Amino acid sequence: MKVALFVTCVNDLVFPGTGRAVVQILERLGHTVEFPAEQGCCGQMHANSGYREEALPLVANYAKTFDGYDAVVCPSGSCVAMVRDWYPKLVPGAAGVAARTYELSELLVDVLGVTDVGAVFPHKVTYHPTCHGLRMLRLGDRPRRLLEAVRDLDLVDLPGAEECCGFGGTFAMKNAGVSGAMLADKCRSIVDTGAAYVAAVDNSCLAHIGGGLSRGGGPAKPIHYAEILAATS
Repeated sequence: MKVALFVTCVNDLVFPGTGRAVVQILERLGHTVEFPAEQGCCGQMHANSGYREEALPLVANYAKTFDGYDAVVCPSGSCVAMVRDWYPKLVPGAAGVAARTYELSELLVDVLGVTDVGAVFPHKVTYHPTCHGLRMLRLGDRPRRLLEAVRDLDLVDLPGAEECCGFGGTFAMKNAGVSGAMLADKCRSIVDTGAAYVAAVDNSCLAHIGGGLSRGGGPAKPIHYAEILAATS
């Protein structure tokens, strides 16, 4: 299978280890992953803020860059939701590549038929299902199934798991008070689990949660679940 990695802006600029983790996982499973250098922003921030015309060149660039690949894998539920939900509406010609774009757990579980990727992570972990993954992509239990197969990992339930963390991209800036209250609730729930790590499919949400935990002195560390799946000790 000819697979391309769409790393996303946040991961490329702030969390490059997540992109490397995705490559490590797929290479361990025997696949070759390419990284087209021409890729850029998916345009989610523009479209969500009402600047749809400004998003069009970004959509066109994505479609051109990833044309010809059997699958595009992306470690971000929100960016995959943008591609799959918005692209066919904004640029009908992008519908084909949009349909071949997968969040990591979708590619592993649905396309490759894998839940055990050979990972080892001897820590107590809780999982936060982010809003785009939960409500737009409907990832369901795919990420949890992958985490449950990790050797030595103690996966504990997160109270109120399906409640939003309060990030929501520009929502956190436009509605800071509400966002902060939602974040405080989420952080309390994470701390109550006693977990050493909180995992999710979106580093943007994890950055928001990590900020709240650090300010509140919470012991849990945010980690993208791909980095857990890439771990072997």
